[in-house]
Amino acid sequence: MENQMFCYQCQETAGGRGCTIQGMCGKSARTAHLQDVLIYVTKGLSEVSSACRRKGTTVPDHVAHLIEDNLFVTITNANFDDTMIEERIQKTAAVKEELLRLLPDQSSLSDAALWKPSDGSYDNPEIGVLSEKDENIRSLRELITYGLKGLSAYLRHARVLHKESREINDFLEDTLARLLDKHLSVDDLFALTMKTGEYGVKGMALLDEANTSAYGQPEITKVDIGVRSNPGILISGHDLKDLEMLLEQTEGTGVDVYTHGEMLPAHYYPFFKKYSHFAGNYGNAWWKQREEFESFNGPILMTTNCVVPPKDSYKGRLWTTGVVSFPGAGHIDEKDGKKDFTPIIRQALSCKGPKEIEKGFITGGFAHNQVLALADTVVEAVKSGAIKKFIVMAGCDGRARSREYYRQFAKALPADTVILTAGCAKYKYNKLNLGTIGGIPRVLDAGQCNDSYSLALIALKLKEVFNLDDVNELPIVYNIAWYEQKAVIVLLALLSLGVKNIHLGPTLPAFLSPAVVNVLVDKFGIAGITTVEEDMKIFFGK
Repeated sequence: MENQMFCYQCQETAGGRGCTIQGMCGKSARTAHLQDVLIYVTKGLSEVSSACRRKGTTVPDHVAHLIEDNLFVTITNANFDDTMIEERIQKTAAVKEELLRLLPDQSSLSDAALWKPSDGSYDNPEIGVLSEKDENIRSLRELITYGLKGLSAYLRHARVLHKESREINDFLEDTLARLLDKHLSVDDLFALTMKTGEYGVKGMALLDEANTSAYGQPEITKVDIGVRSNPGILISGHDLKDLEMLLEQTEGTGVDVYTHGEMLPAHYYPFFKKYSHFAGNYGNAWWKQREEFESFNGPILMTTNCVVPPKDSYKGRLWTTGVVSFPGAGHIDEKDGKKDFTPIIRQALSCKGPKEIEKGFITGGFAHNQVLALADTVVEAVKSGAIKKFIVMAGCDGRARSREYYRQFAKALPADTVILTAGCAKYKYNKLNLGTIGGIPRVLDAGQCNDSYSLALIALKLKEVFNLDDVNELPIVYNIAWYEQKAVIVLLALLSLGVKNIHLGPTLPAFLSPAVVNVLVDKFGIAGITTVEEDMKIFFGK
């Protein structure tokens, strides 16, 4: 049967090879095709914008913003709304046409730069992953594209907090444009892959600066995972600015606000602690939302990706905002940098309070500033032998049963090890009672997936403290779970910092060809996972 679509950008792609009929994420073949078209026209716009800048023409900032947001729209579990995606295709094509008028000589431009959406079918043989026939070229092109998607998400989060980098934006556009060059070799693309990782570090540093300048340095915090009796609003995703506006608008209304999934680390920022109605965290990682959103009873606001197609039982309580959209769900638009959440608050007041699904507290807030404040204690624990190894278990959680490996791995770790984590992967073990070492919790949660930057800074600081020449000489091992494209940019960022011997699971990405995998193995020691028992032997010799 001929493929109705082809997508293999996430870890759960069908058969570990690629979704060809419908996405495992729930997107239809039509949605997948429209997202391919959006990427294509966005690359075309990037090429035109790059050409204008080389000519000395000033390109308006809104062009960079449009490119970032377009990439973000296509991240796994972000946008299922065909109408919104089509509108973006048309808008991107229109902006591209405006810039083309500034380029009298268009002879060197690619087909994508000159392409116009003539009708709603958007038929074009150059659109889509499989349009590149060379497996290794395709693998590296997609690896870079997915890394740029992850980077775009972090740039958007920083941008809404008024932090931008022209340098990073230009790199993003220039790299998308270069991906249209059919003459790039495998070596060219591999070099570009490493450069993407370098800019991934810069992008995460920019977002760290944006978050901490707006909301303070994360601090050690106990977060309530129970519920109160008031009606509530559940906010999920990653966008802290949306949370800030929601807390401001719900203050004094009698509505409590709870976090879900990747929004949990918001509790660690001092700024948000002034809100007495900021109640706690409800539930677990994104993939459990179909049961947890149902039991929450109140409205849910999705601020970024991680949307699972909802059940009818709560679809009327599901709201989206920003680049996120799902057909039939309410959507809150932005106007002049502000959002009016009145419809969600009004709905919350008509709902019952959330059903209790667990009790207790979880502790987090171990971002780089907080861990470095404990540096003397940590160093002494290492020197005394109380801590033998740190293990980085950052990344993503997901539905696959094979991910139970990470819970069992955490439980099997020697008592003299400490887990460094960021991202929703932590939900596999952050509620286990793993104890402490000299008062240091054995699970140090740095925050959201972008806060993997904190883990890198911690490693670099420890290298300095122990007077080592190479970060790989540290007693740190890496067992990282991945799911989607933000994890890709985190991986590339770590590689660009020289980190080696990363174990990646539960499976290696389907978009990595065997030859590309071999290069990553040879240069960086990239490996997969096996069983808990076998990997304990690999990591600890036991």
